[in-house]
Amino acid sequence: MTQAPAAPKAARRRHDREIIALAVPAFGALVAEPLFVLADSAIVGHLGTAQLAGLGVASALLTTAVSIFVFLAYATTAAVARRVGAGDLQAAIRQGMDGIWLALLLGAAVIAVTLPSAPALVDLFGASDTAAPYAVTYLRISSLGIPAMLVVLAATGVLRGLQDTKTPLYVAIGGFVANGVLNVGLVYGADLGIAGSAWGTVIAQCAMAAVYLYVVVRGAKRHGASLRPDAAGIRACAQAGAPLLVRTLSLRAILMIATAVAARLGDSDVAAHQIVLSLWSLLAFALDAIAIAGQAIIGRYLGADDPEGARAVCRRMVQWGIASGVVLGLLVVLARPVFIPLFTGDSDVQDAALPALVVIALAQPICGIVFVLDGVLMGAGDGPYLAWAMIVTLVAFTPVALLVPTFGGGLTALWGAMTLMMAVRMLTLWLRSRSGRWLVTGATR
Repeated sequence: MTQAPAAPKAARRRHDREIIALAVPAFGALVAEPLFVLADSAIVGHLGTAQLAGLGVASALLTTAVSIFVFLAYATTAAVARRVGAGDLQAAIRQGMDGIWLALLLGAAVIAVTLPSAPALVDLFGASDTAAPYAVTYLRISSLGIPAMLVVLAATGVLRGLQDTKTPLYVAIGGFVANGVLNVGLVYGADLGIAGSAWGTVIAQCAMAAVYLYVVVRGAKRHGASLRPDAAGIRACAQAGAPLLVRTLSLRAILMIATAVAARLGDSDVAAHQIVLSLWSLLAFALDAIAIAGQAIIGRYLGADDPEGARAVCRRMVQWGIASGVVLGLLVVLARPVFIPLFTGDSDVQDAALPALVVIALAQPICGIVFVLDGVLMGAGDGPYLAWAMIVTLVAFTPVALLVPTFGGGLTALWGAMTLMMAVRMLTLWLRSRSGRWLVTGATR
């Protein structure tokens, strides 16, 4: 980024308060999301190995389907925050309603595809003959909750844009508790087995969506915003989200390539890779919370025609990202001896994971910068650049990762390639932030 005079202490404190107020609840909500799958796994695991294996396959498919549409949250946050900054809450909520209507349409389309193709999808993921029936059952029932899941994404984006990350935290906690209670009651109390777990998740997701809709509709009525679907607005939401969809698909491709390469290294390496990847994902939640704060705050500043304020808060968030990365890296190094035995007692797996964890620890400051600048550019509505930057990153990462089995180095080399991937992302994002081309002000980009 371009150099500028240091912000006065009062301004830094104001930025810090804004970041903390949004990032801390956002982190709590992010952590609550994967707990749904963990709770389901713990409950279904007692039914038998085949049921748990089926759940694993179906959950992977559902997670992939929903994560592809995460742009519903990101694009909506940026668009709503701009209008908040411009002082037009009616238009902000109207924009949010367009995102919610788009979520419902996409959810209906996913159901239409998933219900008839569930057996083929389960087979594509390589489920065993014993696990496949359970996977198909869980996938078909749970797919009915996908519209609710997508509404939750879009409505979360609305509230983040309105500078509210506390409500999503409360809803996530309530949804997690409801999911656990329903799963136990339906799986064991009603003796529905894995189908009960799926129905419990669907009901919990629908309840979460209902709460979000109540909050958004109440705000719409308060500010006189229309609740009716608007074709032009829905189309605009889809167009704004398309580049972020490309970005997300490119990132998913990187993670899939990394897992495929790890599988070629051997059983011990792929097992260790899953352990390292799980920790990497957990660390990403902490850094993503700052990115979410960035989306909301940057959008608001640009909507208020305050590019210098946007620059200042961007610089401050980068400092937060670096500091958070350093702290997380140190925690990884210190926790290594305790963390790995939680997952495995196999000495070969432990030997493969230990040096790889050192690599991701060293990479955390880079990750901190990447997540923050990613959030800043999302908040600025700079989706097309983010799409191209991630495609460049995918092109740079793929040959390096595929050569790991040939040149050796094992899992440590693979995670070195992952660190290179993050360094490429950092370079592309830093160049964009330095250029200032993202500083487009106004209620719309």
